Amino acid sequence: MKNKNGLGVVFRKTVRQNSGMTLLTGILIAACVAAALFPPLVLEQMVNRLTGRQAVSLVLPLGYFGLLALSDLLESGQSVMITVFGQKMTHSLRSELCAKLKRLPAAYFTQHAPAKITSRFVNDVDVVDSLFTNGIIGMVADAFKVLSILMVIFYKSTGLGILMLLVTPALFAMTRLFQKRMLKAQLANRVAVSKVNNHVPETIHNIRTIHTLFRQKYMEEKYDSYIEESYRALDKSNLYDSIYSPIVIFVSSCVIAVMMVFAALGGGMQQFFGITVGTAVAIIAYVGKVFEPLESIGMEIQNIQSAVAGVKRINEFLSERERTVPEGTSNRAFSDANGESAISFDNVEFGYDDKTVVLQDMSFSVQQGEAVTFIGRTGAGKSTLFKLILGLYAPQKGQILINGIDAAQISDKRKRKLFGYVEQTFHSVAGTVAEQISLFDDSIGQKQIEEAAKLVGLHENIMELDQRYNTPVEKLTFSQGQFQLLSIARAIASQPKILLLDEITANLDSETELRVLQGLERACKGRTVLSISHRLNESTHSSRLIQIGE
Repeated sequence: MKNKNGLGVVFRKTVRQNSGMTLLTGILIAACVAAALFPPLVLEQMVNRLTGRQAVSLVLPLGYFGLLALSDLLESGQSVMITVFGQKMTHSLRSELCAKLKRLPAAYFTQHAPAKITSRFVNDVDVVDSLFTNGIIGMVADAFKVLSILMVIFYKSTGLGILMLLVTPALFAMTRLFQKRMLKAQLANRVAVSKVNNHVPETIHNIRTIHTLFRQKYMEEKYDSYIEESYRALDKSNLYDSIYSPIVIFVSSCVIAVMMVFAALGGGMQQFFGITVGTAVAIIAYVGKVFEPLESIGMEIQNIQSAVAGVKRINEFLSERERTVPEGTSNRAFSDANGESAISFDNVEFGYDDKTVVLQDMSFSVQQGEAVTFIGRTGAGKSTLFKLILGLYAPQKGQILINGIDAAQISDKRKRKLFGYVEQTFHSVAGTVAEQISLFDDSIGQKQIEEAAKLVGLHENIMELDQRYNTPVEKLTFSQGQFQLLSIARAIASQPKILLLDEITANLDSETELRVLQGLERACKGRTVLSISHRLNESTHSSRLIQIGE
């Protein structure tokens, strides 16, 4: 099943949920555009009255400064509302991505690196936030501002309006040219900075090898080259930035000068460009106001272009095929098997892609309460076997049954009560000792948590901690063996019927291994146990050995 809810749907949903904020943002944008037009008009009236030797009431200067303050206030309000809307959009998008992540099949995580998945949630969502806060909405507001100013200039002076129409596109093209060059330089600097950021921890991580092989000079020269690369890129970016503003000021001055020259000419030119002194002052203010939104529009177009790739990646992620679990069938897997085998493989064939077959014609059955060990070389497919049992993958051929039910038909909620899975190393979550065992499952109470810890022989160690079961877990809270016991306690806390043990003593010393095995022996009583080993001669307490691969 494909999710058709892309970024556009998330955006419309956010707008509907925040309709009041959306309306207020639109009103503020319109008010900002209007407020930017009035101060020069008031200034025009003041100058015309002064040059015409007329009295200027206190209302005009107060109104002028009041409009300037109001314009700035509205601009601030607009920026705040756009930023808040962008954060609302970011929250909705990350929530949708998180919900999507939980619906993806295990194959997706095999085919995509964790860093790339994280990039969807962090970098691409930040790009979309920038798309709304510094892109589309800002560009619309700035475009209306430019158009409204040009309309006022046309109304005041047809000739100057035509002149501005000729100059504005050329100035915008120049702005885009400079911005593209600056962006290219900034990207080159980011690449160089990234190299520096990678080089430093790499050097520290391999410092002993570097000293042993006497490669300090090479690493130093490499670092210097990255710094030089960053300096050249920044220098180029600063050059474009330093010459852009003077060019804009020069073009603005030329437009004003041409306006004044033609306005001073007699005949038709004077009628075509003719303006009063006050109008000239107002238009000078308007000309200055045109260039700032033009530059902003150029930056906003740049942000939109940069965001296109991020939007595409997010839409692709939201369109990924999801796993499906039919309702109403999984409960049967928890009733008595009525003679059915606990686990049954029937001519199963599986491969992570079409080119490689990991398991072929795999058939076996495990009875309830039986202890079976799978042995074989590294890469034979032992861990893959567990993933198939857990229903994370579906076989290309054959059938896998758990208590007579297809493994893929068991819901995630039920799997927690059916399977207990212990890996080679303990993977902690942010939380207390109790939360490490329960994994934030409300159905597992404190009594079950303590019983699981007692069963594996870890309760006394936990009671010696400052906050006992409420102690936040860090790397030094437990030893490696104790962490492995904690992993077993986590697996049995929900009282599962089947335990899956994936080489849980592979990374332990002999003394620690003995303690873990003692805790494991108590935990395995009354359960169906499947364990993995890559050593053919390893002694086990299993009733049966099944070899995987040749």
